[in-house]
Formats: sequence, structure tokens, C-alpha cells
Amino acid sequence: MFDLAILGGGPAGYTAAERAAAGGLNVVLFEKNALGGTCLNEGCIPTKTLLYSSKLYYNAKNGAKYGVTAGDVSFEYDKIVARKNKVVRKLNAGIRSKMTNHGVTVITGEAEALSNEAGVVTVECAGEQYQAKNLLVCTGSVVSIPPIKGVDTASYWTSREALETKSVPESLIVIGGGVIGMEFAGLFSTFGTKVTVIEMAPEILPGIDAEISSMLRAEYAKKGVEFHLSSKVLEVQTGRVTFSDADGEHTVEAAEILLCVGRRPSLKGVEKLGLKPFRNGIEVDGCMRTSQPNVYAAGDITAFSLLAHTAVREAEVAVNNIFGIEDTMSYRAIPGVIYTNPEVAGAGMTEAAMQAAGKPYEVKKLAMTFSGRFVAENEGGNGLCKLIIDGNGVIVGAHMIGNPASELISTAVVAIESGMSVEQMKKIVFPHPSVSEIYKETLFEA
Repeated sequence: MFDLAILGGGPAGYTAAERAAAGGLNVVLFEKNALGGTCLNEGCIPTKTLLYSSKLYYNAKNGAKYGVTAGDVSFEYDKIVARKNKVVRKLNAGIRSKMTNHGVTVITGEAEALSNEAGVVTVECAGEQYQAKNLLVCTGSVVSIPPIKGVDTASYWTSREALETKSVPESLIVIGGGVIGMEFAGLFSTFGTKVTVIEMAPEILPGIDAEISSMLRAEYAKKGVEFHLSSKVLEVQTGRVTFSDADGEHTVEAAEILLCVGRRPSLKGVEKLGLKPFRNGIEVDGCMRTSQPNVYAAGDITAFSLLAHTAVREAEVAVNNIFGIEDTMSYRAIPGVIYTNPEVAGAGMTEAAMQAAGKPYEVKKLAMTFSGRFVAENEGGNGLCKLIIDGNGVIVGAHMIGNPASELISTAVVAIESGMSVEQMKKIVFPHPSVSEIYKETLFEA
């Protein structure tokens, strides 16, 4: 009898296993593929490894404006992919080592929760049955394939194939201008691919601050990426996509097609428990408890943000409550980052969200060029820092474009989560010179 059984070894699953085992619980973790889940093996880590190589290549080619001239700059994409695989293997081994060191029983195979009776959950995997007092569902998500005409017979990539290719395509059609689509658009266009993005929404990166999204699109358009917004894909054929917009129907052709219109929670393995649904996932309360008191859920399966860092915190909340420690999940300041070049990041409320809620607000925004460090390191770049302030003078949102937005956003997350006011933020001492000073500059100058 285990104290806790965990379905899925992604960020939520392995975090929960480590925390629970470190606290003295007897834990069994089931993972059908590799530890680390989508994030480590097919998402966050491999894409960022490839994107870093593309950034190095871009900087080497454009070093002249900094007074540094490189010779015949080139890249070997197969070696870039090989390094990506090495990074994934290294981090995967690190997670496995953590599980071993904390005494977590790791079972490799596809597990299914059979029943939850009298406070005991029964899980079956590879013909064996396991019992546990508590169950944590961390089954993650899978790629969403929309019912587009021809999608069943056409040849196309999902993010998995895009990560595994060892050569750069001459041309690429990206269906979906969300986070995944824009990161791959940036990656391949930097290496010389002619990229066309087709997005159904009026702007790329739906859900991100619209002003920031439009600035990124403008930057990418300068680099040769072609965009078709407010466009509906009608048919996919191998090497060809037909779509419609306000001007009628159009067809574009490319060597490869990348389909990335999002992901959906995976309910496989928990259907027999009859858990209460939420959207297309599982409903949880603030303690990450499902409709059954000894069954918890964390990560993409909760259908909230489908982000690894959200999953980690949800897992921590679930484990704390299993231990009897009062803890609740807050979604007030979940950061979202797009690792394009330039980077985009945001947290908290957007202008659109404040308007929809009918709440009074004020916007303070300033070009990143008001930061001396930014000017020194981003020749020709502008960028933007945008802060959303509620009617009480409290910072409730932050959105920015410009390097290194992925690191800067953490400061805003702390401010928003703690309910920091503008006056409090103004009194914080930031290091000089640093791009983080843009927060104070924005509050004082805007």
C-alpha cells in the first residue's frame, strides 16, 4: 500500500513525487514514456536549446553593428539538434536521480486508475495492480489536431517532428500563430527558412497583450516572415494549404507544414474514476482536490494554463494538502513567456481583461530604450514595458517585449502576487545598469 500514487512524470508529477517522498510518504510514480513529460522531452527545454543556438547564429551574423565582425558564419543544424538531445538526456537523468535519491518507486508503462473504493485507489500498469491512499493525476496534455479537410492524409509536422528534423526546410507554413507557432517561426526563419504564418485570430499570440503582440509581428515581418491574420484554414494537402480571409480564398505552398493550434488535456487512464470535468480537463478546487477527496490533479490536466511552472506550483499545493498543510493555488500572477527574438513576457491582467471586467485601470508604458543597459546590448531595438495599475494604485499586470523579458518578468510576478502598489515599487532599489530598472523608469517617466 502506497501513500501516494502519481500518474505522469512531467513537471507536476516529478515535483510532487520529490516533495511527497522527502516528507516521508511512500510514493509510486507511473510514466509511460520518459521522465520530464512534454516540457523536457518535446517542449520547453528542447525548443529553448534550439532557440539559443539560433540566437547565437543571429548575433554572430549581426555583430558588425557592435564593432565585432565574424568571418564566414555558418551553422550545422544536425549538430544543433544533437546538442539539444544531449541536454534533454542530461536533465532526464537528473530527474531520475532525484527519484532514486528520495526513494520514489518509478514504474515505466501506461497506467490506468481502475477504481477508488473505501479510500483506496487501485492502479494497474503492465498487468500489475497497485494500491494507494491518495492519487495525483498529472497525465498532461496532447497535441490538438483540428478537423481540417485533408489533415488525415496530408503530410505535416507537429511540434514533435519540428524538433526532430535534422535539416532546415527551404520553406515552412505555420498553421497557428500562438506561442509554439511563433517560437518555431523565429527558429527556422533565423536559419534561412521562408516562413508563412496563418492565424485565425485578428492578431498573433491570442491572450497576450495585443500591443505587445503586434510589435513582435512587426519585428518578424521585417525579418521576412509573412503573416495571414483573421484567416481560416480550409484544406491541408502535402506541401499546400488553402485558407480564406476577407479577400477570398488563397493557396500557399511550402516544403513543410507545421500544425500547431494548441494542446488539450489527456484524460487517458482516469476515465473509470468518473471525476467531474472542467472545460476539457478535470475540475479541482483551490487545494487541487478533485470531486473525490483522495484524488488530486495538477498540471495540464486541470485545463488552466498548460504551463510547466503552473504545474509545479499546483503539484506543491496538492502535496501540501495531502500532508494536511493549508495551502491554496493562486493564478493571480502566472507568467507567460515567448522565447522569440526579441523575447515577449507578461503576467497578471491585460488591458483587455480589465476592460472586460469593467474595472478602472491606468496604463504606464515606456520604451525599453530608457534603460541604459538595454541600449548598450540591443542596438537598433526599441522594446516596450507596459504596466497595468488598478483603481487603488496597485500593480495588477505587466507586459513587455525586448531582451531579456523572460528574466525581467519574475520581478513583476513578485510585485503582482504580493499586491505591491506603485508607490512601493518606486522605493525598490534596482541594480544599475540593468534592464530591470525599466520598471522604475516606467513608473516615474510614463
